[in-house]
Amino acid sequence: MTARQFTQLPPLSLYIHIPWCVRKCPYCDFNSHEARGDIPEAAYVDALLDDLADEMPLVWGRQISTVFIGGGTPSLFSANALDRLLSGVRALTGLTPHAEITMEANPGTFEQQRFKDYRDLGINRLSIGIQSFNPRLLEALGRVHSAEEAQKACDIAHSAGFGQINLDMMFALPEQSDAELDEDIKMALSQSTTHLSFYELTLEPNTLFARFPPKVPEDEHKAQMQDSIVDHLGDAGFERYEVSAYARTTKGSGNRSAHNMNYWQFGDYLGIGCGAHGKISSADSGSIVRRWKHKHPKTYMAAANGEERLGNQTTVTVEETALEFMMNALRLREGFPIPLFELHTGVSLHRWQSTIDNAMERGLLEQAGLNLRATATGFDWVNETLELFLPDAQPSNDKRYRVIPLNLERGDSSA
Repeated sequence: MTARQFTQLPPLSLYIHIPWCVRKCPYCDFNSHEARGDIPEAAYVDALLDDLADEMPLVWGRQISTVFIGGGTPSLFSANALDRLLSGVRALTGLTPHAEITMEANPGTFEQQRFKDYRDLGINRLSIGIQSFNPRLLEALGRVHSAEEAQKACDIAHSAGFGQINLDMMFALPEQSDAELDEDIKMALSQSTTHLSFYELTLEPNTLFARFPPKVPEDEHKAQMQDSIVDHLGDAGFERYEVSAYARTTKGSGNRSAHNMNYWQFGDYLGIGCGAHGKISSADSGSIVRRWKHKHPKTYMAAANGEERLGNQTTVTVEETALEFMMNALRLREGFPIPLFELHTGVSLHRWQSTIDNAMERGLLEQAGLNLRATATGFDWVNETLELFLPDAQPSNDKRYRVIPLNLERGDSSA
């Protein structure tokens, strides 16, 4: 008898990583590489489809509900290359007919005809890496686009027929003032998009900013900035449904990122491309396995079979289950339906009832109907709550960590 008992498997998504970009940003710790010379589109698409074919035995019979093409800068790839890629995906997988297919794009790579072609391929959601509309802040971040190009990118996306558009924005930028933040919020709202993401700038290890840290707002000021974002976007009709994600309010939840929702609700996902991560549940073995691929494009493309392309994999133990699940689900403002835990993990939540009771006594968690969610305090201090779920951990009462936003769209949240 296995430790996990899946009555049904979680929804399945596909993450595709395209690693090349025009220039590596000083804050970026994602697996991206500056394009020097021609990008080997054909060879890389060959490798991606070979990678996907190797992964398919892990998920036979399961439908893929969302696709996310991240990077790097995927919009550096031609429409012909993406056409061959998506045609191969459809041929190899059970991709649902109306699947959400998202592609990341950066201003400066936008051409009217190219993005119309992308839309014709079935890509129906864009995530545009704006970060800021302020020329000084764009320069401080090492971005290659201008404020004018950022606005033009939004215009082209609309005219190309994209109805679902996300803008990636950042705050707590080098020496950013409240007035500069207010102007960025105003500009982001003026683009008439359906979704906004506001990420706090964090100085990640192995980045240029880690070696040469810029002067950024103090923690208390960062908290005030985030509160200002929440207030302004709420007044403009955007719901904050996740720590860093805001969807324009309509009936239902149609403007939320379906791909990210699958991550946050502990769904499964295949990860193809160099450095891409995946998470796969198996009803037969009662296991949850995380897998990731070799990070360097040359190593990845040179792999002759799946074993050589796979960087490594690890199994999520039963003891780690609650921590792994809560790391994602507690980022959602509404939390999660309690039955969803067992449905997506194959383990009963009752194992951690004493931990949940402890978190409730501390004012970090609460039950709202069938949902378990972070309280207003717990939402701002998610890391303290997660500490309680560490296997065999001795939680510290005096630690306070404001939550660090992560961009889970890229499929490498466990990197």
